[in-house]
Amino acid sequence: MAGVKVPLIAMHHAYVVTERIEGIQNMPNVRDHDASVYLRLQGDALSVGGYEQNPIFWEEVSDKFAFSLFDLDWDVFTQHIEGAINRVPALEQTGIKSTVCGPESFTADHKPLMGEAPEVRGFFLGCGFNSAGMMLGGGCGRELAHWIIHGRPEKDMYGYDIRITMKRFHHSHESYAKNYSVVFPFDEPLASRNMRKDPFHQVKDYDYYGAYDIKKNVNYKYNELLGKEYTFDFPPHHDVIKSECLSCRNGVAVFDMSYFGKFYLTGPDAKKAADWLFTADVNKKPGSTVYTCMLNKRGGAEADLTVSRLEPGSANLPLAPESNAYYLAIGGGVAEHNWNHIRTVLQDQGFRCQLTDYSEDMGMISIQGPKSREVLQEVLEADLSNEAFPFSSHKVVKAAGHQVRAMRLSFVGELGWELHIPRDSCLPVYQAVMAAGAKHSIINSGYRAIDSLSIEKGYRHWHADLRPDDTPLEAGLAFTCKLKSSIPFQGRDRLEKQKEEGLRRRIVCFTIDEKVPMFGLEAIFRNGVPIGHLRRSDYGFFIDKTIMLTDPVGMSGDLNNQ
Repeated sequence: MAGVKVPLIAMHHAYVVTERIEGIQNMPNVRDHDASVYLRLQGDALSVGGYEQNPIFWEEVSDKFAFSLFDLDWDVFTQHIEGAINRVPALEQTGIKSTVCGPESFTADHKPLMGEAPEVRGFFLGCGFNSAGMMLGGGCGRELAHWIIHGRPEKDMYGYDIRITMKRFHHSHESYAKNYSVVFPFDEPLASRNMRKDPFHQVKDYDYYGAYDIKKNVNYKYNELLGKEYTFDFPPHHDVIKSECLSCRNGVAVFDMSYFGKFYLTGPDAKKAADWLFTADVNKKPGSTVYTCMLNKRGGAEADLTVSRLEPGSANLPLAPESNAYYLAIGGGVAEHNWNHIRTVLQDQGFRCQLTDYSEDMGMISIQGPKSREVLQEVLEADLSNEAFPFSSHKVVKAAGHQVRAMRLSFVGELGWELHIPRDSCLPVYQAVMAAGAKHSIINSGYRAIDSLSIEKGYRHWHADLRPDDTPLEAGLAFTCKLKSSIPFQGRDRLEKQKEEGLRRRIVCFTIDEKVPMFGLEAIFRNGVPIGHLRRSDYGFFIDKTIMLTDPVGMSGDLNNQ
């Protein structure tokens, strides 16, 4: 009707109601996670249902189907009867009184779809509750109402925001099949792995767990490794992450950051737009790169990113547009959110600008560590000394015969450069880096290492640490705000008021000496009294301690007075 894509996956979902069972009246409701089956008291009978590994997709949805039902497919449903009998043996001698089989909407990441649609301003969604509508409907309904009236929800709804999750969705049965699976801290879906492919990586296609006559993947290394992560203790790959972190701190490591969003902001009002959008002053001379936030109207942080001022004619696309431009590099998991936030602000303010997306046209590798200069000096045709290539600067240079944009930046707190590389040049440039780094014991490193390295240095991850209900002042990011200048920016009035009145809450970092894993959301007690909870936690291998960041706590709170 409105041209809005709503990535719901409709499934046939069923339950049966048994005949009367003597003595069942006081039985509690039961959910068996191993059998993926539930048994719910219904008068003097039980309703039995579950989530099978081979659910039936509702491929052709009819607008005339409302309040109708499907015929139950016993070949699919029988597995639940077997699981229920295993849990309640009396069911084997009990008849079936009635059956119910209707459509149920699921999403690929098992979270509802909420918020303003990316395609149409003012079109809001509140759907895809994954068979938990009654449980989630009240709270989500209140937040959606606040979203519609005020433009943003009152609470943090990041995981449900359709603008963030839209690009990850895959026509998958995984969220349905794993509906009752125990959720472990480092669980990852197998579906959606190939929705976006960077130039460096190959992943097997989704095999639907062998359902629908699809052959299961063999030698499925990723699945094997993921299975070993299913623990609430330190994972078995703890030492692998440690090796990556310490190699970065003491030598050199390379990170594949190709999933980052890569946008260009151009047009006659680009400077005005940049001043209004970004908390930091990004209008430095061409060749500069600035770390900055973007705020909502309440002064809350909607993003953190780097913005580079480009010089026209320095290179061809995808490395640079022909006109004056700002190059925005944004964490890939939130790139869609950033895109929509910027587009909304440009429209509301009437700026004559274009925002273009080159995320798929470029790869990106980050070479970090005290030996990174020695490695890259053999690969890049440029002087990498502090004088010639200072921190927070960028240049278009040749790398192994290919043009790349090199940026001297770090998200791990070490000497290092990011290389933003046209897609077709990614592999030869990467191979040249690894060849030059071999004598320095260069190592491939992953995002779990980045999480550890960044928290050691106090660097913020947007959403994990920094959220739309936090201001930069509360998050320790006041240095990103141009409050000493007279340049207006969105949310500035709220920050000035907060600064004048004084902070009442802030994010706090602390460590513990015990070698125990923490994951975030753990409660914090002092003298037996709960005073807050963790927002993020990770193990710092260089300091050999668990590091924790709290949800913002009151400035009069006990955490701040110790």
